[in-house]
Amino acid sequence: MHYLTNKIWFPNVNEATKEGLLAMGGDLSAERLLLAYRNGIFPWFEMDSPILWWSPDPRFVLFPEKLKVSKSMRQFINNTNFTITVNKDFEAVITECSKAKRAGQSGTWITDSMIESYVKLHKLGHAKSVEAWKGSDLVGGLYGVDLNNGVFCGESMFSKESNASKVAFITFVQNTDYKLFDCQVYTKHLESLGAEEIPRNAFLSYLNV
Repeated sequence: MHYLTNKIWFPNVNEATKEGLLAMGGDLSAERLLLAYRNGIFPWFEMDSPILWWSPDPRFVLFPEKLKVSKSMRQFINNTNFTITVNKDFEAVITECSKAKRAGQSGTWITDSMIESYVKLHKLGHAKSVEAWKGSDLVGGLYGVDLNNGVFCGESMFSKESNASKVAFITFVQNTDYKLFDCQVYTKHLESLGAEEIPRNAFLSYLNV
């Protein structure tokens, strides 16, 4: 296990544990976060724990051309009154994601310091939000990191109305030019939309590492 200091660096991802844990410590500065994502690494930790850095193998990803939209979901999208926007209110989206209840989690991993760091990334042009609105109410959305190399690293989503985040995600995938969406680790929900596991080395090749 590597313990990070103030120096901005990461060990080779091949040194990660079987579970994908690579290192702990360091900080959430924009410079370190960008270095992490560009090398297939992301932070994931609970509020009272040290910062943990992960690079799982296999990696869970979605190729846009493999997006699956069920007939019922297509009908829902065609008839919904949700309005989908991009980067209209990043801070509200990440804040709502931090409040969302997650099965099997006692608290949020989106801490105040993490919100502050990703808002800074957003202001620097490296993080995006997608919003689902019902009138003037924010009812769903997602956020992630744009590596400006054709890869979007999804971080979290939330819904206050049924299917709100799903509609936001599907609309985003269908209307952008990314070659790959990084979903990080397996979820049944994203698998139903076409996400799949690929070897970490294959994922890194999309990052030009």
